[in-house]
Amino acid sequence: MHQRLNAEELATSSILVALAVMTLKVAAWRMTGSVAFLSDALESLVNIGGAVMAWFAVRYAQRPPDAGHPYGHHKAEYFSAVIEGILIVIAALVILHEALNALTRTGDPGWGVAGMVVNALAMLVNLAWARVLLLAGTRLSSPALSAGGRHLMSDVWTSAGVLAGLGLALATGWAVLDPLLALLVGVNILREGWLVIAASVNGLMDTAAPEEDRARVEEIIHRTANGAMQVHGLKTRRAGRALFVELHMVVDGAMTVRAAHDICDRVEAALCAAIPDVQPVIHVEPEHKLEPAGIEPR
Repeated sequence: MHQRLNAEELATSSILVALAVMTLKVAAWRMTGSVAFLSDALESLVNIGGAVMAWFAVRYAQRPPDAGHPYGHHKAEYFSAVIEGILIVIAALVILHEALNALTRTGDPGWGVAGMVVNALAMLVNLAWARVLLLAGTRLSSPALSAGGRHLMSDVWTSAGVLAGLGLALATGWAVLDPLLALLVGVNILREGWLVIAASVNGLMDTAAPEEDRARVEEIIHRTANGAMQVHGLKTRRAGRALFVELHMVVDGAMTVRAAHDICDRVEAALCAAIPDVQPVIHVEPEHKLEPAGIEPR
């Protein structure tokens, strides 16, 4: 099903899923009074905020280039992911505060299994949707969807750990496990927030495209730039779904502009056919611009 959904539809669905999961987790907390379940529910509140921001960012990133943004609006998704990372960190700090307070007032873990079953159901919903977002984020090259998927997977592991620990607390009567688990949840969420922020900031800093993207571009150039003497100065960068490619193509100085342009057209057409949302820019140079090393076309 998710393969038929576009980024905007997935972002909309994420809001509905986050609301459903938070409802289940709040119900589990109310049924048990567990500070660990409260921590889990607070993280789901962040999920809702992140899903709403991702929805706006995905819609904005899809706008076509205009006079003020000639390279498009692709980076809007990175801003969304940074803000979501900051919200995750804030939620982690709140959780740590609640857990430290709870350490001083632990009592008998008198909750039953009903609340744990409800929380387990919320975990399974999160797991299913996290897989959908991670696969779609890769397929659509969407930083916002990928960040949401990573966050939900962190939430899944958190819920699994909480359920296992509270099951042990219920079996042994060790009530102190509840706030201790909440502390571990807070530390894990803090780490996840940092990873989301770091990955998104790299996107804003115009880091080079992944090595597999660059290798694919080089293979296409090697295969289709026949007639050129050399290609060098290859630069790539990812901005959301868009892949920007810049290169210098050296041709015989006696070659006509039309012939050189035909080679450029052939390379650009091959790149666009193989890589969705690629935006190539080719600078043609005469033979005295040959470099000691570069891509040698067939």
